[in-house]
Amino acid sequence: MFALAKGERLNKNNYMTIVATPDRIDTTPTSTAKTLRIGNLNLASRYCLSPLAGYTNLPFRVAIRELGGLGLATTELVSSRALLMGSKRTNEFIETCEADAPLAAQIYGTDGREMGEAAQWLEHYGVAAIDINMGCPVNKVVKNGGGSAMMCNAVGTTALVKQIVESVRIPVTVKMRLGWDDQNLTAPRLAASFEQVGVAAVTIHGRTREQGFSGPVSLAGIRAVVEAVERMPIIGNGDVRTIAGAERMFHETGCAAIGIGRGALLNPWIFAQLCSSECTGELGTIPSYDDHLRFMGRHFHRLVEQRGERGASLTFRKCGGWYSRVLKPGKELHLRLMMLDGVADFEDIVSQLRAKGPPVTWKAGEMPEIGVPKGPISHW
Repeated sequence: MFALAKGERLNKNNYMTIVATPDRIDTTPTSTAKTLRIGNLNLASRYCLSPLAGYTNLPFRVAIRELGGLGLATTELVSSRALLMGSKRTNEFIETCEADAPLAAQIYGTDGREMGEAAQWLEHYGVAAIDINMGCPVNKVVKNGGGSAMMCNAVGTTALVKQIVESVRIPVTVKMRLGWDDQNLTAPRLAASFEQVGVAAVTIHGRTREQGFSGPVSLAGIRAVVEAVERMPIIGNGDVRTIAGAERMFHETGCAAIGIGRGALLNPWIFAQLCSSECTGELGTIPSYDDHLRFMGRHFHRLVEQRGERGASLTFRKCGGWYSRVLKPGKELHLRLMMLDGVADFEDIVSQLRAKGPPVTWKAGEMPEIGVPKGPISHW
């Protein structure tokens, strides 16, 4: 089914394919920051960038990595079938470079053979780990039995996961929710089963599929998963955006690591700050208004390198709302970010923001609330 030869990838705009050996990848730091081992991976920290559709692309991942503190990043979810068919858009999702390591690729699907082939393709391509998506709540994924729907069939899903684990030599992980709804909290049972078939780690988002992103994250639910396994590391996930939030996640769940998604959109420095707190007891870098502007510029211009001016502008429109939450640019500049129309437009917006400076209410290090999708889950 391969549309491309294993390992074959068109490199463009100075982005390069990386090749990782399956024997060992070691990025252990010399600092006293706590590390994380997932299968044959020794990660430099126990803080991971969680996959977010439309956001955790190569430009954003590289910009985040430059700030330090990140243990593992994961691509946004990709369809196993689309990957094997050589989809141009899917190839863009998994594009990587030497600076973007270690990297996990997240796949979804319902056919074990097909997902196993996709995992093999990605192993030859050079990713460090395969992550299986069982947490996506959106209708277009779950209606065909993928994403969160996989949590409703413990026996069949465990067999599928085993097939993928046995198809590759690199670590296979799973990202899932607590269950389909409050009456079907299947995550503990599934995690125990996955450990038995060789899964290297499980990330648990502390909500059910029925919740979507509403309501509080259940730390007790994540703890139940931690207690259900013997040695496999459990990565806690859900609404962590501060040092205190991370400490509470560790303390109340006993998890081995933390996955951060939307919190990193608001504060790209969070990984470095968490590691600094572990090493020195201090927060480390508290980014200024200009620091946020510079990061936004690096993010956008890397998108231009990868996708061209038009593609980058369209992609960045989705990010504009997140930057506006932090920068508070005012209605006019916010709307321009949301309808960005090229490099010149971007540079003019940044120039105006820099000239205006932060609004009176802006405080360095103060983060707004995390925005989440709205409306009935069935419409997502």
